[in-house]
Amino acid sequence: MFALNFFRFLSKIFQPVTFPATQSTTMATEFSIEEATVQDLQLAFQTNQLTSRQLVEFYLNQINIQNPVLKGVLEVNPDALAEADKADQERREKAPGSLSRLHGIPMLVKDNIATKDKLNTTAGSFALLGSVVPRDAGVVTKLREAGAIILGKATLSEWSNYRSNGAPSGWSARGGQGKNPYTLDDPCGSSSGSAISVAANLVTVSLGTETDGSILCPSGLNSVVGIKPTVGITSRAGVIPISPRQDTVGPICRTVSDAAYVLETIAGIDTFDEATIEASKYIPEGGYAQFLKKDGLIGKRIGVVKRYYSFRNDTFPDKTFKLHLKTLRQRGAVLVDNLKIDNIDEIISDPSEEIAMNFEFKLSLNAYLKDLVASPVRSLADVIAFNKKNPKLEELDKYGQDIMLQAEKTNGIGSIQKEALLNMTRWSENGFEKLIKTNELDAVVTPFSSFSSILAIGGYPGIIVPAGYEKGKPFGICFGGLKGSEPKLIEIAYSFEQATLIRKPPPLRNSEI
Repeated sequence: MFALNFFRFLSKIFQPVTFPATQSTTMATEFSIEEATVQDLQLAFQTNQLTSRQLVEFYLNQINIQNPVLKGVLEVNPDALAEADKADQERREKAPGSLSRLHGIPMLVKDNIATKDKLNTTAGSFALLGSVVPRDAGVVTKLREAGAIILGKATLSEWSNYRSNGAPSGWSARGGQGKNPYTLDDPCGSSSGSAISVAANLVTVSLGTETDGSILCPSGLNSVVGIKPTVGITSRAGVIPISPRQDTVGPICRTVSDAAYVLETIAGIDTFDEATIEASKYIPEGGYAQFLKKDGLIGKRIGVVKRYYSFRNDTFPDKTFKLHLKTLRQRGAVLVDNLKIDNIDEIISDPSEEIAMNFEFKLSLNAYLKDLVASPVRSLADVIAFNKKNPKLEELDKYGQDIMLQAEKTNGIGSIQKEALLNMTRWSENGFEKLIKTNELDAVVTPFSSFSSILAIGGYPGIIVPAGYEKGKPFGICFGGLKGSEPKLIEIAYSFEQATLIRKPPPLRNSEI
């Protein structure tokens, strides 16, 4: 039966992706959904200006209009409208949980995050099309418990950018090439569709995943807010993995407040992910929304690492980030300038992260695939073989699969792998942690997502906020800290965001324009 269903899927793959058309119901004209925050939407629900059905219909319509160009959405949940109707009924009946911040709010989740419903979970690859997951991912379980509506799956760089060095960011065999809604070029990855869709108002909020830069980079380039949480604060159970040591799941939203609401919903212990038990000590009592303070910069000590500000004088980035550092000071922060991470050159040039991720990817992916209820592939070797058997489908000749081949050659943890892991632990302790503790810093601020590798190898959190547009192309400013420093980072990022209010929506992208 599985094989029959799988080949039925394959028989349809060359047909264009379409999404259900909807007929919008009447909505109060004074309320605009575009750019609306979670708080705006909840207020509209409570004052009968909007229903969850109307909200889902709006997004389905926007997906129909813009997704043929942007390719940010891979699949739409066929039950999304039914879930919206259920949320509306619960709200009318004042059911328990109907006052949850995410109740009735549509969300997209990246296509490497499992949903036990009619949606596929494939990491953008045809190799997993039709596979059956045993259960919802841990973070999806928490979203459903909060009453959120799973609108669909967001596109991504195939296998979260761990198939090939030749494939461009935002490309997958199933989803095609995702496009930045501002520039129609590189959206960055691997959580490209999650950022594209939120930026273009195809959904309210979304989930992405990060191993190294995969939330921070696309969020910055698509002018949205992304939080890369401390590893283990959010469950990775049911997420197609790369490195359990570095993988983390986080929100991608248009505002810091929405990101905080999503983070406090998905954070917490999951018995299917042991790392969440240890990391639960970092989760503040009362959640993350309490740290949304306009005066959150007052008294914060923020480090400026000189290496990351090597712009030519009087260029647009140089002027912009000097202005932003001035804003931080004016809002009460103490900037500690001209800092240096002692081992930064070693971190950047040494292959230890790559060595570690190769063996971690093989081991963790094999474990994930074996846990599936049904799947055409059960190991990394099977995925490689599938790609070889379906070179046109997976565009193998064009993009290759060199990263996968390299990972498949690994054979567990030997002396080289142990040394790589020890290197990263040493670099984190003697580098970033030493910098923070010696200078008594609350956070470090860097332009763009340039600091992602430092945060990645140590499992540290980061948050990126819109910082400007150069010739129409967005870029962000990133704040990073020690494990568990999300409360401080949210205070800093929210205060900066409210002081600058830089984000603006992209132009409408219609295939007929």
